[in-house]
Amino acid sequence: MTLLLLTLLAAEPLPLSLPKAIELATAPNGNLRLQLVRTGVEQAEARRRQALGAFLPNLDGSIGASSQTRNLAAFGFRFPQGLPFTIPSFVGPFTVVDYRASATQSILDFSSIYRYQATKLQKQVANAETRNATELAIQQVARAYVLVLKAEAALDTTKANVALAERLVQLAESQKRAGTGTGIEVTRSKVQLQNEKQRMLVAENDLEKSNLDLKRVIGLDLSQEVELTSRMNDGSAPIPTAEQAFETALLQRPDLEAQQRRQSSAQLSLKSISSERLPSLAASGDYGTIGDGTSLVPTRSIGVGVRVPIFDGGRREARRAESGILLRQERLRADDLKKQIELEVRTSLNTLKSARAQIETAKLGLELAENELAQAQRRTEAGVANSVELTDAQTRLARARDNNLAALYLFNLARIDVAAATGSMEQAVKGMVQ
Repeated sequence: MTLLLLTLLAAEPLPLSLPKAIELATAPNGNLRLQLVRTGVEQAEARRRQALGAFLPNLDGSIGASSQTRNLAAFGFRFPQGLPFTIPSFVGPFTVVDYRASATQSILDFSSIYRYQATKLQKQVANAETRNATELAIQQVARAYVLVLKAEAALDTTKANVALAERLVQLAESQKRAGTGTGIEVTRSKVQLQNEKQRMLVAENDLEKSNLDLKRVIGLDLSQEVELTSRMNDGSAPIPTAEQAFETALLQRPDLEAQQRRQSSAQLSLKSISSERLPSLAASGDYGTIGDGTSLVPTRSIGVGVRVPIFDGGRREARRAESGILLRQERLRADDLKKQIELEVRTSLNTLKSARAQIETAKLGLELAENELAQAQRRTEAGVANSVELTDAQTRLARARDNNLAALYLFNLARIDVAAATGSMEQAVKGMVQ
């Protein structure tokens, strides 16, 4: 009984709005590509902690015990002859035991400071890249969702065309029985009916494929049935100016923010390498006990050292030159990305304006096609027109319905492109559909 209940529950369609679809896709266990990008934040945090270690004390403990012998003559010791006692040139074996703790602490190192600041920026880069991946995932889900809505509307349109074709077949048959029609008119209407049925089969297959693509993008089980609860925007949404959209993009695009952070990180890396030529200050010390194992004496050492780089064979200057080239590359990429963003903003806005104009034209064309079909149907019923005129009107109505649907779909895709170009996918989700 329990298994049957679970099966019935799994078979029920899942109500799915566009915000809900995006929530599922951006969940921690949702879109796989997004999960992969998120690991970059953890990696950047590990690098930041690694760079932070340069400012913290380095503590070591050691325990040593050794049995030693020494040839004093090998160290240059020469003892005079004729003394009342003899000093051997070979001593040992003797035991040395040493328990010791050592510590080093960096006091001033500009290179490490800049290196740590660069790793902090790299973490910000990883966060921005994660937001950019989230924007791309939302864009992908929105496109797939709107495509399913289009496929559903296309299927409804073909069903309406099939229903209309069936009515016209009935009209042609009734006129033939009444003696006002001919057999070729009945055949012509049946051919049109079969054409519409074939288009309906294609629309059903397109809808199934679109549903599978949507579930794959979200991360749902492909066998899970879904029921879309949102509908496409009717084209009444306001259109921003290109200047406003471009300013918004410069402030909100996460990929631009990531690129700017990369440029700043490259600049700090250059400063870090340049600062390696400066003196660095560090303190060190150790404390422990040493003796022969039976008698131990505490000893210590404390010191401060200044390290002054003089010459390293030119390796530092070569690294500095390479870092400078990388910085210039990041600046060029940032400039190129700004131009690309402006292009995307203007192109998407132009497409959006064109789609709105197409919607208005398509609505007028659909209204005229419906009127034409109604007139052709009345003329045919009155016997003043043949079926050719009615079939032509029927074909033009089907084309007008397709044009209206295509314009509506283009408008919604253009809205997605505008939101993606301005970096506001998350904010624009609610207004994309109705």
